Amino acid sequence: MNNSLDCTSASTFRLASYSDERVEQTVASNLACLKRILEYNLEHGLMFFRIGSDIVPFGSHPVNTFPWQTRFAPEFKEIGDFIKTHNMRVSMHPDQFVVLNSPNPDIVGRSIAELVYQGSMLDLMELDSTAKLQIHLGGLYGDRDTAIARFIAVWHTLPPAVQIRVVVENDDRLFSLRDCLELHAATGIPILFDNFHHECLNNGEPMAEALRLAAATWHPTRDGIMMMDYSSQSHGERRGKHVAAIEEDLFRDFLRELGDLDVDIMLEIKDKEASAHRACGLMRELSLLPPAPEGYEPPVFTPKQILEIDATAPKPRKPRAKKEKAPAEAEQPEATDGK
Repeated sequence: MNNSLDCTSASTFRLASYSDERVEQTVASNLACLKRILEYNLEHGLMFFRIGSDIVPFGSHPVNTFPWQTRFAPEFKEIGDFIKTHNMRVSMHPDQFVVLNSPNPDIVGRSIAELVYQGSMLDLMELDSTAKLQIHLGGLYGDRDTAIARFIAVWHTLPPAVQIRVVVENDDRLFSLRDCLELHAATGIPILFDNFHHECLNNGEPMAEALRLAAATWHPTRDGIMMMDYSSQSHGERRGKHVAAIEEDLFRDFLRELGDLDVDIMLEIKDKEASAHRACGLMRELSLLPPAPEGYEPPVFTPKQILEIDATAPKPRKPRAKKEKAPAEAEQPEATDGK
């Protein structure tokens, strides 16, 4: 998402207000804003972006019978062409109610429908399989091995076009990097590494080693270079809460652990593009990114603006119906704010 622009690509409405006309109007507005966000990112050298889940309101819900795939095919293709022309990269992170290893068949069915919906948008953009769908392994349900086996069984039922896009993130409470490596060995699913989650939950692997173990799960042509999430602990808050703004000393230390490993980094930090600009500036200072174009001046965010960005950021989406209780049932980690 982007909170510097005067638009949002995540407009939606209540299920009770559904109409085909509202879907058409909202998708048109969301796609127009998504294009503006990508143009902003290109201007500022932010080349990796996570597209939100709400481009199409109720995109995976049975109530949505509007033919948005055909109505907006030209707009999706235009966005995909922009991404490819400028060598940008995108991902999507379906919401926390997507739980493939749930023992509840209804939750599994809705989870698959959501992955198919989000994957279809990447397909409409004509993006290759290096554009990914990022999910968590799910819940423990009292038996780790059975939970992993259930995920594997459901993954095998996914359409191939979805299978090839799915990546699994190590989390901060339930499934560590070691668990994700076990999943990769059985399926070939790449591991989207989260440094902060690894700090919270690990099996003793040093950060530099953990990064390389995860990076080795990405096929260079099918998957591209590793995507990863970066964040750090918010001081004085519960363990696992993401920091509000990037801490440059910690980020610099992390870059030393990264060494010469080539990755695409997603900041999961509350002030979003404010920290993204600071991170890019620091990486340019360390010659880890190409110099900015001559005459380029990065935006300057005052403390007041940063607070306003955090205050206006949309909150994680709630389940669309009372019966959708996947986050609690799966003991999912808290949804995080992607950049």
